[in-house]
Amino acid sequence: MTIDDLVIAPAPGTPACGPPTHRPDTGWTVTRHADVRAVLADPACQVPVAPDGAPGTLAWLRGTVSRFSAPHRHPTRRAAGVAALAAVDHDELRAAAARLTGEALDRADDRLDVMAALARHVPLRVLAARLGLTDPAAAVPAVTAVAAAYHPGADAARIAAADQAVSALLAITPPGPPEAVANRIGLLVQACDATAGLIGAATRHGLALPATVSTDDLLAEVLRLDPPVRGTRRVAVAPARLAGHALAVGDEVLLRFDAANRDPAAHADPDRFAPGRPGAALTFGAGPRGCPGERHALALAAGVVQVLRDRCRSVAAPVTHEPHALLRVPTSIEVEIR
Repeated sequence: MTIDDLVIAPAPGTPACGPPTHRPDTGWTVTRHADVRAVLADPACQVPVAPDGAPGTLAWLRGTVSRFSAPHRHPTRRAAGVAALAAVDHDELRAAAARLTGEALDRADDRLDVMAALARHVPLRVLAARLGLTDPAAAVPAVTAVAAAYHPGADAARIAAADQAVSALLAITPPGPPEAVANRIGLLVQACDATAGLIGAATRHGLALPATVSTDDLLAEVLRLDPPVRGTRRVAVAPARLAGHALAVGDEVLLRFDAANRDPAAHADPDRFAPGRPGAALTFGAGPRGCPGERHALALAAGVVQVLRDRCRSVAAPVTHEPHALLRVPTSIEVEIR
C-alpha cells in the first residue's frame, strides 16, 4: 500500500456528517463543516459559562480563564493569555521539544512509551519554562492533575487533587493580577491533553511515512482525521438560526469537529490520508474563541514527532484511548528506538 491508498477510518463514536440533528435530552448536534463554522462565529451561541469559585481552587481557575468566560469578560481574559504567549518563539519551542525528546530517547533502552514518557511531559515542561514558571518539572504533574478534572463531570477525588495542584501551580507561577495568573496556568492546562493526543496520533499514523512528507503536513492531516479534540459545546444565549432551524434561548449545541473535518463539501475524498492537502481542520476552533495557542501547540508537537520519525519505528499493538466524550488521547503508544 502506498500513501496515496492510505485511509483512516473515523474513530468509534464519530457521527456521520449531515444536517443538524436535535434530541430533547441532549440538544443539537452539528456535524457539517459550514454549520460548525457558522455557530463558532455566531455571537448568539456562546461557551457555557463556569461559575466563580473560591480563590486558588479548580473552580476559581475555571471561573477565571477565558475559555469558560462570559462574553463581556472574554476579550480581556483572552488578551491576558495572548500577551503571555507573545514573547514565546515558535521555532525555539520546537527546538527545545526536540532536544528533550532526544534526551529521553538517549536514556531509554530499546523501547519507549511515547504517552508515558513524552506526550505530556515534554510540551508541558518546555511551555512552562517559557511562560516563566519557576519549576517547570514540578509543573508537569500539577498541570496533568488539573487537566484530568478541568472538564465538567470530574469525580470528587479528581477535583480534590486538582485543587491541590492549582495551589501548587500558583506557588511557581509569576505573580500578577489574578486574571493574568489564571490565564497563564490555563494555557498549560489547555495544552496538556490536546497536545498529548496530537503527538500520540501523529506517532501512531506517521512513523512509517516517507521522509518526503513533512512533519508539519503530517500534523495537519492528523488534526483533521484523528483529532485530539473531537468537539466543543455552545449554548444559545439569544434566538438564532442554524441551517434553517430555529434555536431557542438555552438550547445546547454540540459541535463535532471530528465529523466536520470529514465533510466532503470541505475536503475531497475525506477519509483518505493526504498530508499537504489544501484546507485546514476545525480542531483548534475558529472565530473569537479559536485557540490562541495553535501555533505554539503545533511547534511543540512537531519537535517531539520529528525526532520520533528520525529515530524510532512503530511497534504493532492495539491502541486504546482514555475515556472522555470529546478528547481522544491514546493510553499508550510504544516505539522501538533504532
